[in-house]
Amino acid sequence: MLGDLVRLRAVADYQFGRGAGDALFPSDATVEYSKNTGKPRHVEAGGALLASYRPNDGLFTLTIAGARRLLEGTGAPGYTVTILDDVVEAVEGGGNVFAKHVADAGEAIRPGDEVVVVNPGREVIAVGKALLTREEMLRFKTGAAVKIRRGRSRHR
Repeated sequence: MLGDLVRLRAVADYQFGRGAGDALFPSDATVEYSKNTGKPRHVEAGGALLASYRPNDGLFTLTIAGARRLLEGTGAPGYTVTILDDVVEAVEGGGNVFAKHVADAGEAIRPGDEVVVVNPGREVIAVGKALLTREEMLRFKTGAAVKIRRGRSRHR
């Protein structure tokens, strides 16, 4: 189990940047395994699900709790999308982020990346998958920028 936690932390470091694994997965984290494959499925700590492991690509999808830990521990500057205040309610309810509502985005974001959506005060609003690069998010005036997987009002 400890070996798996070390490996999962290394995956988080690769996906979100150096230090992300330690910030996201504390030493008391537990790993739930698939009964069919024996591979990791979910990582929990303190009774909260932090992330799910995607066996198809070996990366993580975050929960709101996991995104908060990541942001508190590292700031995750490369993988955050800051949205305008006037769309926070819609996004935290699960609505997608459109390019015209993006105030800023991390330099490392590429389409398909797991991102943390924050308000201007850096509070976690949602987590989802980037559909555009940072440059596209900031330049485009139409189209979806982030497909929301979990909004904070639906997944507290």
